[in-house]
Amino acid sequence: MTEHSEERALFVISVAAELAEMHPQSLRQYDRLGLVKPSRAPGRSRRYSQRDIDKLREIQKLSRDGISLEGIRRIMQLENQVLALQHRVAELTIERDAALEKVQYDQSVWAASTSGEVVRLPRGSRPPGPAPRPKSRALMLYRPRRGPGQAED
Repeated sequence: MTEHSEERALFVISVAAELAEMHPQSLRQYDRLGLVKPSRAPGRSRRYSQRDIDKLREIQKLSRDGISLEGIRRIMQLENQVLALQHRVAELTIERDAALEKVQYDQSVWAASTSGEVVRLPRGSRPPGPAPRPKSRALMLYRPRRGPGQAED
C-alpha cells in the first residue's frame, strides 16, 4: 500500500525547520508537547511529512497571533474532533442512503394478473392485461352531507 505523498515522512528535522521557518529546537518542543508527531527513522531520528510542515506553519501562525501552546494544542484537538465527526456524518449519510434505497426496493407493489396470479410490479406500473377504460371527462362535484345542527354556508 502506498502512502499519500502528503503523509510520507521525507524531511529530517533541519530541513523541516527550514521549510517551516522555525528553529529545530521548536520542532523538538512541539513533538514533546504532541502538537506534531513526526515519524521516526530506524535510528530514532525524526522524519517530517509535508502534512507535518503544514501543521508547523499553522502552529507558528497561531503563536504569532498570541495563542499559547496549550491553546494551540486544544485548537488542534478540536479541529481533529470536527474532522472525525464530519467523516462520521459522511459515513452515516452513505448508510442512510443505502437503507432508504433498500426500503424503497422492499416496498413492492403486488397485484393480481388477469389470470388471477399474484405478481410483483415496479411502483407506478400496471399489471399486464387489457387496456384500462378511458376515464370520463365529466366534472363531478363532491358535497358532503350535512349532519343535524350544521348550517349551510
